[in-house]
Amino acid sequence: RRAASDAPARVPARATVARRPRVRVGADGAPGRREGGRDDDRDNGRGRGRARDDARARSRRRDIARTTRDDARAGVDWSALEACDGVRMSWNVVANSRAEMTKCVVPFGAVVTPLREIASEVAPRVPYECVRCKGCGGGLNPYARVDFASKIWVCCLCHARNHFPPHYNALSETNLPAELFPSYTTIEYAVPRAGQGTGCGPGYLFVVDACAEEEELTALKQALTQALSLLPEDARVGLVTFGTHVHVHELGFADCPKSYVFRGNKEFTQQQIKDQLTLGGGHRQTNGRAPGMAGAQPGMNGAHPGTMPTSKFLVPLSECEFQFTAILEELQRDAFAPLPSCRRSRCTGTALMVASCLLSTSAIGMNARAMLFTGGAATDGGGTIVAKDMEQAVRSHKDIVKGAAPFYHKAKKYYEQVAINLCANGHVLDVFACALDQVGLAEMKVCVEKTGGNVVLAESFSHTVFKTSFQKLFAPDAEGGLGIAYNGQFEVITSRDVRTAGVIGPCAALDRKGLPGATSDTPIGSGGTTAWKLCTLTNETSLAVYFDVANPGGKDQQPMAMQGQQAQQFYLQFLCTYTLPSGETRMRVITTSRRWTEGQNLNDIAAGFDQEAAAVLVARQLSWKMETEEETDCPAATRWLDRKLIQLCQRFGDYRKDDPHSFQLMPQFSIYPQFMFNLRRSQFVQVFNNSPDETAYFRMILMRENVFNSLVMIQPTLTAYSFNGPPEPVLLDVCSIAADKILVLDAYFSVVVFHGMTIAQWRKANYQDQPEHVAFKDLLAAPKAEAEQIIATRFPVPRLVDCDQHGSQARFLLAKLNPSATYNSSATMGGGSDIIFTDDVSLQVFMDHLKRLAVTTN
Repeated sequence: RRAASDAPARVPARATVARRPRVRVGADGAPGRREGGRDDDRDNGRGRGRARDDARARSRRRDIARTTRDDARAGVDWSALEACDGVRMSWNVVANSRAEMTKCVVPFGAVVTPLREIASEVAPRVPYECVRCKGCGGGLNPYARVDFASKIWVCCLCHARNHFPPHYNALSETNLPAELFPSYTTIEYAVPRAGQGTGCGPGYLFVVDACAEEEELTALKQALTQALSLLPEDARVGLVTFGTHVHVHELGFADCPKSYVFRGNKEFTQQQIKDQLTLGGGHRQTNGRAPGMAGAQPGMNGAHPGTMPTSKFLVPLSECEFQFTAILEELQRDAFAPLPSCRRSRCTGTALMVASCLLSTSAIGMNARAMLFTGGAATDGGGTIVAKDMEQAVRSHKDIVKGAAPFYHKAKKYYEQVAINLCANGHVLDVFACALDQVGLAEMKVCVEKTGGNVVLAESFSHTVFKTSFQKLFAPDAEGGLGIAYNGQFEVITSRDVRTAGVIGPCAALDRKGLPGATSDTPIGSGGTTAWKLCTLTNETSLAVYFDVANPGGKDQQPMAMQGQQAQQFYLQFLCTYTLPSGETRMRVITTSRRWTEGQNLNDIAAGFDQEAAAVLVARQLSWKMETEEETDCPAATRWLDRKLIQLCQRFGDYRKDDPHSFQLMPQFSIYPQFMFNLRRSQFVQVFNNSPDETAYFRMILMRENVFNSLVMIQPTLTAYSFNGPPEPVLLDVCSIAADKILVLDAYFSVVVFHGMTIAQWRKANYQDQPEHVAFKDLLAAPKAEAEQIIATRFPVPRLVDCDQHGSQARFLLAKLNPSATYNSSATMGGGSDIIFTDDVSLQVFMDHLKRLAVTTN
């Protein structure tokens, strides 16, 4: 592979494939001559050139289709393909009608990581703008048909004919731009613009709960003080504290502490907040200067693109660090004591509404985020989740299902308005909920999901989970930034035969439907559009995109695109535009192709099945259904999951009717039932013993993580350490417990180091401190080193549990294991193993029932 030798940094200047000549990029960003080849710009005839171009395009598509087919038959490593473009699809060979695709049961979709780190040799970065199709808006890609003589390219998505821009006049067969190289299906455009690189630093508005206990407030103040030292020098900071009232601190006033106060039990409109903060009136003066600065652009409130408006509440850290630190040191617990047997007045919702209005005026179009630190439930003003009287308990899952949570729906509607305010300006909300009781995270979920913010749930502000996660949020990346992009936009463009059903992930839908028929009539997640707004995104942010086959079925109803040579291929394109903190705007274009087949070719369809991606797509869809559909409670969700699995086994299983012993599942589906078994037992489906806040937290993390991390949440990994050999993965089963082994369970939200009974006794006898037992000391250290390594690479930081067999905290491990041996089973477990006191069925019993139901006639 070769890239532009005169391109800016990150574009490789030397070839990795010797036979491929190198392309030079001109000074204006246009593709130049191709080194090592002749300039074949003069063609012998327009018709002959077009025929040759069409033949070359057909040959390239045949090669791609052949490669896809051969890889599927050989058993493709789908994660290796994901490393090239950041896309994992559940079905890589798709039935060519909606009726046949519905019989496949598993949704047709893709898990896309738009900003996944990809090697520059695979996904180059070029210094010019993307050439877009005038019909569908898709970007120029290697699958497009090019007429070099006429300088016209035909879009593979909508088949529209487009002229190349003037600076592509030197285009020829031997002089190709990078986006037409067959290997560059993923490409990134770094668009230089005037004034780029002069943007100001990010904005951080800290919203602090002043009702927390004294010890908690002290720990929080220490964490905030430490965060100030980790922020970039050009960062702008603001402070809002809340309790019975909301205090907006004016950090730009250095003479003495000054703040604006709002009543916590009153709901304010945006205009009222702006008027009280003197942010909305043109006649008001701020430090002798009108809010509308001289030379300001209309509609920007005195802000030029790439610059932050002057604000007395959001001030550069270099100018207000002393003032900010002094306010934190003097911050005391809310002075309004609660009545007997009553909770404290905490106006969390009012504080968030004030914060969103403050950012909408002081950080227009800039990278800014409100960071909420709360230590209790909201009891006053908008967003209240519980009454002050302690006789009334905080709502539970059962209360929500029965309609016995009087504040729940009203609070959700209130926070939806806060989310709209934040998304309209591209701002983010991060929530750090540190309390033993619930704080209302289930109601605030919409704000965090639509803005893509971070969420951390811990027991207290002094807990390791909060302290380490909060520090990681400000850890610089390799380029010196915080590794966060903002103001993103994600677009999905498909072939005519494929429709977009929706997206489930940390995004907000935009009102854009694309070409007629581009969206599905049955939305999944955030549907009805082909574009979504990403207020913030990182290299790990993943979106689940769901599709639908446009052809309903039947020979007479096949669309035009299904005829002829292109009947074997369809194309998907994902475009992600985002802005770096430096102000640079980039666009990543991911174009991928998959193959159609007849619905009766089950072997062909099964060869392209990705079990891991399918499990993640089903988990997200089921979590979304449980959040949005009142009738989909826990039992209904389990039945839905079981019904879908039975239908899938009936479709792709080999069996004789009414003979369970004859049942065999295709090898491409061998692990999928195990994923579903663990999913139906996971915290995403089973809400028993979890509060609504905890369930919302688990599902929010699932909605944004990639396939690998999501699978760890669904089916944890278990590793065994012993004297018998190196560490090895073992079954997630109770039979893996042994007295002379140490197990490390990675359940994503927690990491458990479990010592067998004999190992625990040796440790308590301090054998590891004796020189002749160095091997035992190393055995104890190895699992802890692995656990620390897992914790160091994950955000939010998981909880570390160090426990012994038969200890109280061993429940964190036993709850995740397959209960193959229970208190009422006849199996005898030897070797120091254990049993689980549960009535849940084991994986073996589950599979036996699945086979029996799959082979039944009805």
